[in-house]
Amino acid sequence: MIVVAVIEENEKEEEAQQSLEELKSLVHTAHGTVVHTETQNRKTAHVTSYVGSGKMEELKELVEEHEADVIIINGELSPRQGYTLSANTEAAVIDRTQLILDIFAERARTKEGRIQVELAQMTYLLPRLRGQGHSLSRLGGGIGTRGPGETKLETDRRHIQRRMDELKRELKRIVKHRQLLKNNKHQRLVPKVALVGYTNAGKTTLLNALTDEEAFAEDLLFATLDR
Repeated sequence: MIVVAVIEENEKEEEAQQSLEELKSLVHTAHGTVVHTETQNRKTAHVTSYVGSGKMEELKELVEEHEADVIIINGELSPRQGYTLSANTEAAVIDRTQLILDIFAERARTKEGRIQVELAQMTYLLPRLRGQGHSLSRLGGGIGTRGPGETKLETDRRHIQRRMDELKRELKRIVKHRQLLKNNKHQRLVPKVALVGYTNAGKTTLLNALTDEEAFAEDLLFATLDR
């Protein structure tokens, strides 16, 4: 996989590099391998293609050279940018948000978590359906294809909207049930404790140590998704 970032003129170089390293860690979490990292310094990302036309040609050559099947962008692409990049580089193109949602789809274990992730994926991908099926077909599986899946994404928008409505109704039922349990605990004066911190800060490891739980904990970004 090739990781690409535009470093805009208002960004600090150190912060841009930290963000890029975090993206590589996300790729590792999603079981991917980064074969090349490419950056471009621009005033702002290109409105149509994210990178400039010259850099886009370079990316096409890099895809061929490294036999890469995916380009991952360190930012959020507009539907137009994603389609243009994919069409001109002949590679599947996903952005940072889609990568994170893909990790969530793999990590979610509870029914509520799975519903929330699928709803988030459909909400994000609905305006990006143009060219999405063609882009995903290059992958055959793996990063960018977990969750709703290629078949669902290639169906018409009305079907996807109906599915989103179903998920919202189911999520409301789950939230209502959880609120009843929460009120019950409140009435019994059950104390509540929260562990708060950035992803991979060690919250689950601390929870396991304090409570003798055996929740999944690993040195990965978003290793633990559900409560």
